[in-house]
Amino acid sequence: MTENLKTWLQDPGPGRPCTIIAEVAQAHDGSLGLAHSYIDAAARAGADAVKFQTHIAAAESTPGEPWRTRFSPQDETRFGYWERMEFTPDQWHGLKRHADDAGLMFLSSPFSLQAVELLKSVGVAGWKIASGEITNAPMLDAMAATGGPVLLSTGMSPYTEIDATVDLIKRHGAPLAIFQCTTQYPSPPEAIGLNVLEAFRERYGTAVGLSDHSGTIFPSLAAATLGCDVIEVHITMSREMFGPDVPASVTSDELAELVRGVRFIEKMRAAPVDKTQVPDSIAPLRDIFLKSVVATGDLAAGTVLERDHLTTKKPGTGIPASAFEDVIGRTLARDVARDVPLLEEDLKA
Repeated sequence: MTENLKTWLQDPGPGRPCTIIAEVAQAHDGSLGLAHSYIDAAARAGADAVKFQTHIAAAESTPGEPWRTRFSPQDETRFGYWERMEFTPDQWHGLKRHADDAGLMFLSSPFSLQAVELLKSVGVAGWKIASGEITNAPMLDAMAATGGPVLLSTGMSPYTEIDATVDLIKRHGAPLAIFQCTTQYPSPPEAIGLNVLEAFRERYGTAVGLSDHSGTIFPSLAAATLGCDVIEVHITMSREMFGPDVPASVTSDELAELVRGVRFIEKMRAAPVDKTQVPDSIAPLRDIFLKSVVATGDLAAGTVLERDHLTTKKPGTGIPASAFEDVIGRTLARDVARDVPLLEEDLKA
């Protein structure tokens, strides 16, 4: 699985399937059982990868860290919340094995050097760098130095910061995908920034991704139409679930619909239509749907055809309706019946 992601990022572009990542983040709310359930849900939906976040409170934060949004009635501090989100090394290994068994690439965003070391021991398909870690040079160095694929979110950074981080990662030679990301939960349509995908591709010459927080499948489908290489969406079992990311998440059923939509779009993009000719699959339908010139009543041989003698009706098996004006003024070579498509042999030369 790791090799698949590395190959896709090293050779992005037409013909490569879009990698779809189901982002669990903290949707498990500290429950190991629920975390495992999300792996099954992502696999059933057809995602390519499942992604968590690896938090070690004492290594990444201070007790005075403020709340982004005070959502938890059981955690007195945000630091306490991160502590509650921690899993043991054995539990992380178990989640990785489960993902492997489910046929999913396993990803988790680290938020400290200790988390990087933990995930190195667990094994990840690539390194997903959260938007808030884009300036964390020591941690970026540690991840890029492994040579594994790097997925870089840019939700809080201008080009100057992104340029510096991309240079750092490229110096290590790690395969790279750069994500347009809007750190707004949920993101309104005006903030999605699909235009940035092609700008990233041209500026950095890398694979590009969309990390979407709109809580809908629409931006991801649009990104797939534009040839996006990687898509990441937050997943929730239900919009009635607890947690800060629920409004910015899609349900497992919506994820399945997103996957179907992206694969449908890929087939469309891979099969351009040639409008210079009629496809063989369509040709038989022309006789059914197109119209022919027909007589409005029974007419005898020798009749010089006038406009009132003629109309156009289906099927399109006779003189085509497009030749209607050419038939006016010609003489019938034989009797014709009402509503029978005229043939060229019905007319005198």
